[in-house]
Amino acid sequence: MNDKALEILKTVYGYDAFRGPQASIVEHVIEGNNAFVLMPTGGGKSLCYQIPAIARPGMGLVVSPLLALMSDQVAALRQAGVKAAALNSDLVPEERRALWDAVETGALDILYVAPETLMRPEVLQRLARTRLSLIAIDEAHCLSQWGHDFRPSYRQLDALVQAFPDTPRMALTATADEPTRAEILSHLDIAEADAFVAGFDRPNIRYAIEEKDNPRAQLRDFLKRHKDESGIVYCLSKRKTEETAAWLRDQGYDALSYHAGMEKAAREANQMRFQHGEAVVMVATIAFGMGIDKPDVRFVAHIDLPGSIEAYYQETGRAGRDGLASDTLMLYGSEDIALRSRFIEGSDAPDARKRMERQKLDALLGLAETAGCRRQVLLSYFGDRCDPCGNCDTCAEPPTLFDGTVSAQKALSCIYRTGERFGQAYIVDVLLGAESERITQFGHDRVSTYGIGTEHDNRAWRAILRQLIALRFVEVDLAGHGGLSIAPAGRDFLRDKPTLMLRAPQPARSRRERQVRGTTQSSVADGDNDLFQALRQKRMEIARTQNLPPYVIFHDKTLIELAAARPTSRAAMARVPGVGEAKLDRYGPAFLAVIAEHGG
Repeated sequence: MNDKALEILKTVYGYDAFRGPQASIVEHVIEGNNAFVLMPTGGGKSLCYQIPAIARPGMGLVVSPLLALMSDQVAALRQAGVKAAALNSDLVPEERRALWDAVETGALDILYVAPETLMRPEVLQRLARTRLSLIAIDEAHCLSQWGHDFRPSYRQLDALVQAFPDTPRMALTATADEPTRAEILSHLDIAEADAFVAGFDRPNIRYAIEEKDNPRAQLRDFLKRHKDESGIVYCLSKRKTEETAAWLRDQGYDALSYHAGMEKAAREANQMRFQHGEAVVMVATIAFGMGIDKPDVRFVAHIDLPGSIEAYYQETGRAGRDGLASDTLMLYGSEDIALRSRFIEGSDAPDARKRMERQKLDALLGLAETAGCRRQVLLSYFGDRCDPCGNCDTCAEPPTLFDGTVSAQKALSCIYRTGERFGQAYIVDVLLGAESERITQFGHDRVSTYGIGTEHDNRAWRAILRQLIALRFVEVDLAGHGGLSIAPAGRDFLRDKPTLMLRAPQPARSRRERQVRGTTQSSVADGDNDLFQALRQKRMEIARTQNLPPYVIFHDKTLIELAAARPTSRAAMARVPGVGEAKLDRYGPAFLAVIAEHGG
C-alpha cells in the first residue's frame, strides 16, 4: 500500500487502516488510473477521492450536485486540516476572486464545484491552466437516463474526457443497477477493468415495510423508539409534508418540512437546522436528501411508496452513515400503487423509458410483498446477495402464507360481476354482504358474489386486493375514480386456476409490539452513557460557537470510542479512531477535560 496514502489516512482522518476496497481504489487512482466506485452510503467513498487528491500533485476537482453537500464536505475537510473550497453561485465577487487566486497559486488541495458551474466556458478555461490531480464525479448515477436522479447537467460532463484527457477520472455512487453502471462507464470513458463494485449491503440498517392501516398511528408508534434522535420522514406531496410536520410538532417532535415549493431561504434555513441539530425530524419530499452528509440520521420513514428500489435504497441509505444501528419503515397501500402507475403512464417519456419504470415499480412491489428476507430481495436487485439477515421485519417475524387461490377467484369474480368500474372499498363491501343503499341501488345485492367472502374481514380483503394489484392481476382506473378491472394476467389466472399463495395480514397490535435493535443509545455501554452524553454536550457547545454541524467536530462513533477508552493524555486520544492531528490540536484539551471530570 502507498505509504503516503496511509500517512494521510492516519494524520488527517485519524484511522490506522482502510476499510474494504478503499486501499485498492486509493492506490489505483494515485497511480494515475481512472476508477468507477460503487460503494454503499457510509462505506467511505469520499476518502477514495480525497486521499488521492491530497497525495497526487495538483488540485483535486470534485463535481457535486448540491451546494449544501459541498458546504458540508468543505467544512469537514477544513476541520481535518485540508485546504478545501467550493466554487458556487453564492460567492460574492471578493470571495470568488480570492478563491481563483488560491486555485491559480496552488493553495488548494480540493475544489468542489456543481456541474452547472463547472461547464461554463470561462470556468473550464481557467481550470485548463491549473494542474489537476484528479476529477471526481460524485453521485454519478445522476448522469444516467436510467438513474432515479437523472440530471441533464450531468450529461454535459462527457466533455471532461476531451478537455482533460490526461487527468484521472473517478465516478462514484452508492446506487446503480447494471444499465446505470454501463451508461456511466460509457459516457465517462472508464474501462470495465477500472470498476470497483463493493456491494450494497448496509447491515446496520433494519428494514420494515407495512401495509397502510392508520398511517399516522403507525408513524407515531415507529417514532416512539427515536424520541431524541434525528431522522427523515418522506412524503409524496408538498401538502402532506407540511401537514405531517405540523402534526408531529403537536406530538412533541422538533419537526420541519422541506419541499420544492418552499421559498429558497426557508428551505435552506430548515436544512441548516436539520444539519446542526441532534433531534430534528425532517418531513420532506424527494427534493430533500441527495448527498445529505449527516452521519447520525437514526431513522428514515416513507409514509408513501417511493418511486423505485433505487430511490428506496438511496433514501433509506441516509440513515446510519456512521455505521451505528438505524431503523427504517415504509408504508404503502393500493392507492400508492395506482398513483405511481399514473405518474409513469401520464408522463411524456418514450415507451422504452415507461417500460423500464414499470419494471422498476414491479420490483419495488416485489420487495414490499415478499415473505422472505427483505435484504436478500433488495440486494438481489443490484446483483448482490446475502444470507437471511435477521435484521428486517420478515426475518424477525416471518409472515404467514395461505392458499389464496379461492379468495383471489372470489375477488376477481366480484370485480367482474359488478362491472369492473368500482373501487376497492365497494368490492370489499359486496364480498362481505354489506347492507348499503348504494349496493341496493346498483342491484349488486343480487349478484352471485354478494356475501361470499365472509371468511375474511375488511382488512384481510384489502390486503388480498392489494396483492392482486401488485401481481398485475387487477388494474386500477387511473383516469377515473380508482375503479378496479381485471388485467390480462388476472383473466389467465381465472382460466388456468393455478395455486396462488398470498400473505396473511398481521394484526395491527402484533406489528406495533415488534422488538427492534436499538439505535445510538444501545451502542453505548451502560457504564459509559453519562460520559457519552457529556461528550455530546461539549461537542454541541463547540459546534455552536463555530456555526458548524456537530458531526463535523466528531462523529457519534468517535464519541462512543472516547467514552469507552477514556483517554487521559493526548497520545492516548490520538489512538482513538476518527481523531486526526488537526482535530487533536484543536479539540483534544476540551474533550480530555470532560473525560477527566468523569473520572478518566
